[in-house]
Amino acid sequence: MSAYGTITEAGSIMFERLLPGPIERVWDYLTDAEKRGLWLAAGPMEPRAGGRVELNFRNRDLTDTKDRAPEKYAHAENCGTLNGQVTVWDKPYRLGYLWGSDGSEVTFELTEAGDKVRLTLTHQPLPDRHSMLSVASGWHAHLGILQDRLAGVAPRPFWPTHTALEREYDQRIPR
Repeated sequence: MSAYGTITEAGSIMFERLLPGPIERVWDYLTDAEKRGLWLAAGPMEPRAGGRVELNFRNRDLTDTKDRAPEKYAHAENCGTLNGQVTVWDKPYRLGYLWGSDGSEVTFELTEAGDKVRLTLTHQPLPDRHSMLSVASGWHAHLGILQDRLAGVAPRPFWPTHTALEREYDQRIPR
């Protein structure tokens, strides 16, 4: 299992992580507004296909370091709301939702692996390389924080991690 996202087809990126279980706990971190706010974005999510999801991003507050966003992300440093619609709700195995108004969808699949949980995240379709770089580094950084939270360790800083990963994905994603 690679730590990096894998391009599965044009405009599609997939991540796999092996997380501390049980599966219900990981599901809660995907769906509970308060727990999701610890690693991605807080906000309400209606627990059904067709339900509304609102993600309120406060990336600067995900860790105690309070790092500033790089200049190109200054507009979204510590705020931003994304509204979508739940497309899949199969508790505690599958969750999907539309990612705002850009036409892409994020899906999470959870499978038990002993006392661990395999999380597979797919985000697609992404329209261009710029979007792929931003999404790949963003999900990679957010999933790292999720891993840390579930493991009970201090989470890695979001913005410095995102910036370093964006440079790495720039080398990995074909032009």
